[in-house]
Amino acid sequence: MAKDFEIKANAKLFFSMDDIYLFLGDARDPHLFNEEFIDLIVTSPPYNVGLKYDSTNDEISYKEYLEFSRVWMSNCYKWSKRSARFCLNIPLDKNKGGQRSVGADLTVIAQQVGWRYHATIIWNEGNISRRTAWGSWMSASAPYVIAPVELIVVFYKEKWKKSSGTRQSDITRDEFLEWTNGLWTFSGESKKKIGHPAPFPRELPRRCIKLFSFVGDVVFDPFCGSGTTLIEAFVNKRKGVGVEIAPRYCQLAKQRLLSLTNLFNQPQRIFQSPS
Repeated sequence: MAKDFEIKANAKLFFSMDDIYLFLGDARDPHLFNEEFIDLIVTSPPYNVGLKYDSTNDEISYKEYLEFSRVWMSNCYKWSKRSARFCLNIPLDKNKGGQRSVGADLTVIAQQVGWRYHATIIWNEGNISRRTAWGSWMSASAPYVIAPVELIVVFYKEKWKKSSGTRQSDITRDEFLEWTNGLWTFSGESKKKIGHPAPFPRELPRRCIKLFSFVGDVVFDPFCGSGTTLIEAFVNKRKGVGVEIAPRYCQLAKQRLLSLTNLFNQPQRIFQSPS
């Protein structure tokens, strides 16, 4: 993919190659970008369930978590083109620290900051065997109901129909028929294998990218983590922009991207900002 895309940012450019850019920064900073450049957002923010992230407290109060969500989603709205789409991977609910309707609450907040609701995809991970909390075992006293699914909530900025960009789709007939069914079933990703506390599998951004964007569109992930969204943007001939707050995860994403270019024997046109 020839480099034909430049992104202006106030954040530090950690790594880039071709049309893929990874910035070391904080998605809560409204001054990271000064332009509308995003065609599609694919992201999975921290779930606030006490995971041990670098540089991020994943165990704040629920009120603080909702305000955190409001801030970064508002920034993403500001940085998005009028025809932008937004695929938000979040839990349906959670019971750590009290029963919380996370999916419903974040869907409401996204709409309050300007995003328009389109649909909800149910991602069936099939991980019910890992559950440890049952509440009152075999008793109606206080049982816990836990669904082994996550949500991918789909929003858009001003209009759903895309009329800009290359208008070139690369999705196959079978993929379109399967993925427009709002129940997706595929396994999650191994934390140990990737080296990140909460990676999502490549299948998730792959489907979102091919279903909701044209070839050449700009795909953005404000919580880039191990770089999975950028990997799928690269593989599927999109431009990719990621923001990550932790230097160690930036390095992990960089190494995964470099490994990918080596695997595909692509020329490595690499540009890196001075340290």
